[in-house]
Formats: sequence, C-alpha cells, structure tokens
Amino acid sequence: MYKPKYDHIEEKEILLALRSGCQTAFRQIYTLYSGRIYLNIRKMVKSEQDATELLQEVFVKVWDKRKLIDPEQSFRAYLFQIARFSVYNFIRKTKLEKQVQAYLSLHGTQLYSHVEEQLDEKQDEHWLSQTIEQLPPQRRLIYRLCKIEGKSYAEVSTLLRISTSTINDHIVKATKYIKEKHAKLDQSALLIASFILLQHH
Repeated sequence: MYKPKYDHIEEKEILLALRSGCQTAFRQIYTLYSGRIYLNIRKMVKSEQDATELLQEVFVKVWDKRKLIDPEQSFRAYLFQIARFSVYNFIRKTKLEKQVQAYLSLHGTQLYSHVEEQLDEKQDEHWLSQTIEQLPPQRRLIYRLCKIEGKSYAEVSTLLRISTSTINDHIVKATKYIKEKHAKLDQSALLIASFILLQHH
C-alpha cells in the first residue's frame, strides 16, 4: 500500500488542518504514521489484537486532543509518546488485575462481603465508569465516543476506519454487558475497588 511522504512544510499544513477538525488531514496523518506506531506497540505487547486496539486508542487521543498539537514541534515524537503512555497504562492495568485476582483466589468470598460493606455511595458513583473500563479496548472506545461524547456512528466510522455495522455490533454488546452487570455487581470493578481498600488495612 502506497504511503505518501510529506516534507516539513506540507506536514505542518496538514497538522494545522487537523487542529481545525479536518478529517481528511486526520486520515492523512493516520496513513502516514499508523504502520510505524503499530510496529512500535507490537514490540511491547504480546497480542496482535491488543496492539491493534491500542493503535486505535492512540489515534482517538490524537483526534480528541487535536487542538493541543503544536505544528512547530516533532509530531512523530508526540505520537510515539502517546503510544508509549498508552502501552504503559495497558500493562499496568493488566498487571494490577492479575494481582487482585491472585489475592482473591487465596482469600475467597470473605473478602467480597468485607468490600461490599465499605463501598457504599462511592462504589455507586463510580460503578458505570468502572464497568465501561472492563470492556475490551475497542468496544470501550466506541461506547465512549458514541454514548458519552455523543458522536455519530458515521463520525466514529471515519475516526476508527471501521464500518458502521461493526460500530453498532460493539454498542449492542457493550450495552448488554452493562445491563447484565447492573443486575449483578460488576466483579471486575469490585476486584479493583477491593485491592484499593486492602492497601489501607
């Protein structure tokens, strides 16, 4: 697949257009840099699926923070910095979940009742955001963009370069997941909350 190369002046013009919300400029930047960013992410995570979803997360962040882009600075360095932080957060979260699960496998249901007594209003307040965090990365992004930020399926389709039918499938599955967890306290959210509580005992 042919990937255009731009000199510094051309790239600066594209970045200025991107800052103004130009989706064509966004697609140009994605085409130019996504391959290199993906390879960099892939070196740090084991799964191709995780790498693909993290790549999309990186470019969603670029779009969301487009007004902060400084065309005078190295955009390549900026992109790699976003990718690095995204990977570090992903690894840290994965490691934390494994630690919590290992702890609970040793301590059993007594810890659940202990945590449930202490969550109270704070748990209720953060329940939805915690539940959304447990969705697969791509589904979480799509749900946030459509349901929280209010973007249309067409806008998200352009940003993530996936079909609107795929977006609809993710929304349906995410909504079903959240409804199921609403009827029964989300286990993953409880794991994270319990781990935080344990650090204070």
